[in-house]
Amino acid sequence: MPQIGCKMRGFGCSLRRICASLPSSFAVPSFTRTCRLSRGVFTGSSLLGHSSQHRRNVSTALRQPIQDLSAPEQRLLNKLYAGLIGGQRASLAESITLVETQHPRKKELAQVLLQRVLAYRREQEGRNGGKPAAFRVGLSGPPGAGKSSFIEVVGKMLTGRGHKVSVLAVDPSSCTTGGSLMGDKTRMTELSRDMDAFVRPSPASGTLGGVTRTTNEAIVLCEGAGYDIVLVETVGVGQSEFAVADMVDMFVLLIPPAGGDELQGIKRGIIERADLVVVTKSDGDLVVPARRIQTEYTSALKLLRRQSKSWNPKVVRASSHTFEGIPEVWTKMESYRDAMLASGELQGRRRAQQRVWMWSLIQENVLQHFQNHPSVRDALPHLEERVTKGAISPGLAADLLLKAFSSSSSSP
Repeated sequence: MPQIGCKMRGFGCSLRRICASLPSSFAVPSFTRTCRLSRGVFTGSSLLGHSSQHRRNVSTALRQPIQDLSAPEQRLLNKLYAGLIGGQRASLAESITLVETQHPRKKELAQVLLQRVLAYRREQEGRNGGKPAAFRVGLSGPPGAGKSSFIEVVGKMLTGRGHKVSVLAVDPSSCTTGGSLMGDKTRMTELSRDMDAFVRPSPASGTLGGVTRTTNEAIVLCEGAGYDIVLVETVGVGQSEFAVADMVDMFVLLIPPAGGDELQGIKRGIIERADLVVVTKSDGDLVVPARRIQTEYTSALKLLRRQSKSWNPKVVRASSHTFEGIPEVWTKMESYRDAMLASGELQGRRRAQQRVWMWSLIQENVLQHFQNHPSVRDALPHLEERVTKGAISPGLAADLLLKAFSSSSSSP
């Protein structure tokens, strides 16, 4: 999977350079909390080392039970876990809220809960012959493509066939106030009332592409609650959709039939990641434009390098209004899943995705440590002022901050 490998190499090298210079002041006391390890919090450069002592410490920490949970915290986690694996939607909603929190202690509790759910999911997959218990589908497209309508129609069809469907819909946040309308749930009124479905809107909170850092963890919780189909709807369309493509089994691109200049849609950054392209709103007067768009995208996909040896991306038409083409869309999705499972590519993709998200979280944590470093905090206001006045270039300011960080880290 060249895209994933490229991304890991891209920020992996720069992170290692920064991590290597982390000072001892960043050390976490001891490996006593499973939740700290699962987040990738590190003690100086020790977690990046390869010594046998380090490996023994990590192995011991992963097996060691959590000793410092209070009685109320233990009861809360037991209640959430029991309700979650019991399929209670209220427990699932509360668990996702716990995962999304920014409170330091609650974030640690969330990681403890996630470890238990991951162990439960591994047990399920073991009974299933090693095959994933759920099918993850990411859906994206430009505003007005009919994503919410499409998801509701497909979701209702799947629950009618005995599936349990969860929808993680990310709403764009205001750059000014930080608020979100959370309108996706109101547009999926029928699916929201379905007892075999779970719809969870989340704010993008300024995250590029709308995929929050906790979306991947919310997927794990949904699977633990027994939902065998997980649909992830993202904001807009563009290069940022690489984020959702790196956390799902199948990436579906939804496009409207009258989107203006067709070449705008055939951008390699997004179209080459699509496993299935659905031309929506193919009904009434839009049938003819939809057929033309289908033909153009089919031709465009032939020019792109195949991502999988087992699957050729398809372009189909569908209408959420008339239901025409909806069953055929799901048939294509099932064909993709069966082909990828048979070849073992789906399992390999999931393993590679876990590495990508681990490095993504490390990148975020390292940046936070860098910003909170005393030397960086002291020099930052002065350098920012000089950059805004044009006295120095942003590149030079960044180099000076990195030097301040490195020099204080190397000093005894």
